[in-house]
Amino acid sequence: MIPQEVLDSLSAYFSGIGPVPFLVHSSATLAGGSINNVYRLNTSSGTYCLKYNPAGSYPGMFESEARGLELLASAGEIRVPVPVFHGTLKHHTFLLLEYIEAAKPLGDMMHRFGRSLARLHRHRSDRFGLDHDNYMGALPQRNRYHDGWVDFFVSERLEPQMKLAADKGLAGSDMIRRFGSLVSRLDTRFPEESPCLVHGDLWNGNYIVGEQGTAVLIDPAAFYGHRELDIAMTALFGGFSADFYEGYNDEYPLEKGWRERLDLYNLYPLLVHLNLFGPAYLGEIHSILGRF
Repeated sequence: MIPQEVLDSLSAYFSGIGPVPFLVHSSATLAGGSINNVYRLNTSSGTYCLKYNPAGSYPGMFESEARGLELLASAGEIRVPVPVFHGTLKHHTFLLLEYIEAAKPLGDMMHRFGRSLARLHRHRSDRFGLDHDNYMGALPQRNRYHDGWVDFFVSERLEPQMKLAADKGLAGSDMIRRFGSLVSRLDTRFPEESPCLVHGDLWNGNYIVGEQGTAVLIDPAAFYGHRELDIAMTALFGGFSADFYEGYNDEYPLEKGWRERLDLYNLYPLLVHLNLFGPAYLGEIHSILGRF
């Protein structure tokens, strides 16, 4: 059941931009509600995707998601849902988005997806980070600016998650020691590249196939980072097809040895999952720390 105060806020918004009274004709729950309640709304003003959760649960989440979508859209390389309206009410916070009807992928969709992501990664910044913080799943993600990738990756990604794991009793002394050893040697691990615009959470649940049979990015954790971070995330939790990587490398070839570096980047999302879901991820984390 969609809260009445959210519906009232939507009604007030649409009454301010058009003469048609705002009416919800029907609604249906959508997949992806592990953090938020997600609905498809068929209304007198169009069809939308609505996300909401209790106010105070994830401060700033929907504002940062809207800003991330706008940032990705501004590059003009891959389609994203257009954020329409977001707000914080007495009991709930919400985000209203363009609804994109899912469709079947065209035969070369993944190859074209890879090429589009590569073009997105050509959008550059002078520093690693972003002018605002956001979320990785349900956990806050800090984006303070740094001049170097390793400084950013360690200070804004790895260390906060390792500290949280230690505070929760999920990281023992041996894991903390091995983590410290790895961090001290990261300077030589990554190729030198300028900061580029990344989705930031590009596993295979964070894109859909839109009406034209092409990829649409959703649920970003965007910032200016190292492009291999996005590639690494595509290899987690089922991975992407070989056509995707072929398309990417046709457009913007990755540096030699990129496959061997993916687990280094994925130490971050694995630590996030450890802190969100518990010790099932310890084996993969220990394996990465042991190999590097």
